[in-house]
Amino acid sequence: MNKKRLVACFDVIGGNVTKAKQFQDNIYVAPAAEMAKRMSEEGIDEVIFFDVTASAERRMIDLDTVRAVKKHITVPFIVGGGLRGLDDMRAAVDAGADKVSIDSMAVRNPDIIAEGARELGSGRIVLSMQVKRVAKTDAIPSGYEIAIDGARTFTGMDALEWAKRGAALGAGEICVNSIDNDGGCEGYDLEITKAVAEAVNIPIIASGGAGLPRHVLDAFIKAGAEAAIVSSMLYSPRLAKNYTVREIKDELIAAGVDI
Repeated sequence: MNKKRLVACFDVIGGNVTKAKQFQDNIYVAPAAEMAKRMSEEGIDEVIFFDVTASAERRMIDLDTVRAVKKHITVPFIVGGGLRGLDDMRAAVDAGADKVSIDSMAVRNPDIIAEGARELGSGRIVLSMQVKRVAKTDAIPSGYEIAIDGARTFTGMDALEWAKRGAALGAGEICVNSIDNDGGCEGYDLEITKAVAEAVNIPIIASGGAGLPRHVLDAFIKAGAEAAIVSSMLYSPRLAKNYTVREIKDELIAAGVDI
C-alpha cells in the first residue's frame, strides 16, 4: 500500500490563494508564492494549484503564478484550470507542473485524457471532478452529478460513470471534489469518495470538507482515499483554529496511518 499524502490546495485568483465555500464567495488568504513557501517549510506532501476562474473565463492558466509557486516547493506539484489540450498541458509542465489536472475541458473533450496520457504518461494526468449530490435518476444512478466551470454549469453526467470512463481513458489519479461539503469543514463526502475508490484501480484524492484531523483519517480509513486535500484546515480565515501540517500528521500517525 502506498503511503497516504496530505495535499495543500491553492484556489488561485489573480496570483493569490483564496478560500471559498461551496465554490462561491472566495476570500483572500495570501499571495500564492508566499503560501507555497510556508507549506513547503511545514512539510506538506503535495501541492495542487487550481486557477479557479480560467475555465469559466475561457482562458489559459496563469503560468506566471505557476512559476512563482514552483520556485518555493520541491514536492509534487499538480496544476489545473483552463488546460484545453496538449499544448496547454505541455506549457504547464514547462512552467513547473509535475502533474496536470483536467476537469471542465475533459468533460467537453474526453479525448484529451487519452492524449495527455499518451504524450505525458498516465501518472501525470489527474482527472478532477466537481460532484454534487442530487436525486437518483436513470441518468444519474449514483445520485451525484458532474459540474464544470467552477460548479457554475451542471452537465447531467453521472459522477461514478465519469470516473470509470476517465480511468479507462488513461487518467492516473482522480480528485473527487464535493461541492456540497466544500469549505464546510465538517468532513468529506465519504459516500462518493468511497464509491469512486472502489470503482477504479487508480489513486483517489478526497477533496472538500476537512476541518479536523479525524476527517482526514475517515477519508483514508473509511473511504479508501490515497490522498486528502486539507486546505481549509491549514489556512482558512473562516476557521477559529488552523492546524499545522505537523499537527495533522502527528494525529494520523497516532491512529496508525502510514503517511
